[in-house]
Amino acid sequence: MTIQYIQANKLQFAYQEYGDGPLVILLHGFPDIATTWSHQVPALVAQGYRVVTPYLRGYTPTEIPEGGFYDKATLVEDIAGLIKGLSGGKPVHLVGQDWGAIIAYAVLAAYPELISRAVVMAVPHPGQVTESLVNPKHIHRSFHWWFFQLPDLPEKAILANDQAFIDYLWAYWTIPSHRDEEHIVAVKETLEKPRVLSATLAYYRAMFDVSKADPALTAVREKMTRLIQVPTLALCGREDLRAELMLEQSQYFTNEYEFKLVDNAGHFLHREQPEAVTRLIIDWLKR
Repeated sequence: MTIQYIQANKLQFAYQEYGDGPLVILLHGFPDIATTWSHQVPALVAQGYRVVTPYLRGYTPTEIPEGGFYDKATLVEDIAGLIKGLSGGKPVHLVGQDWGAIIAYAVLAAYPELISRAVVMAVPHPGQVTESLVNPKHIHRSFHWWFFQLPDLPEKAILANDQAFIDYLWAYWTIPSHRDEEHIVAVKETLEKPRVLSATLAYYRAMFDVSKADPALTAVREKMTRLIQVPTLALCGREDLRAELMLEQSQYFTNEYEFKLVDNAGHFLHREQPEAVTRLIIDWLKR
């Protein structure tokens, strides 16, 4: 596995690249890393795609900025910069899960000219998320959003007892039969590196604290609220509670849009049911 580097949005990003052909960029979530797409990459390469899996801002070996921003507009600028650097500005395919999907929705709205087709997984459109913030069962499902607002304690809790908190999240969000020990160990190894954990939690802390948003990106935030005109496939595991939030979100899309449930899968559906999810991704991109 060879790590490559590219400058985007004034930051040095690490990524892995495979194959040749139309470019597909795969964005990971939390608690996760770029190798989460290990099941999808070989199949996409076999279908004639060039595949790039970047480590998002804050996840080493990507550079961790001193005092940097982690608001969604900043993350959007990261991915827009990556696309321009990797493709020369030509449209690419974009696939994201969890935070990768949160960022992808915003990129699709703000920079539709950069994306040919997209797949978003396991997280609803931000318009639907807003509604869920006052729903008790969804507040419970997303308890980590609130816990991570606290200073210091989340970092201590996550790192305690061989990161039992990370094991808990993966077990809570996946079907009972799913086992992914080797990958979760790799995730933990990343999170325990200096400054990584606070950087990854900064995503959540910037969600509700406007003082943590880059004031220079007001125009980007305005573009992020637009309806999405990029052809988009939304996927969710049938056992993921967030599936019910994704059922009725077609109103946010003005072009080709489909939503599909993946049976016997929870939040990390691309790892719980890799063959089914990979097939859905490839079928969508090939249209």
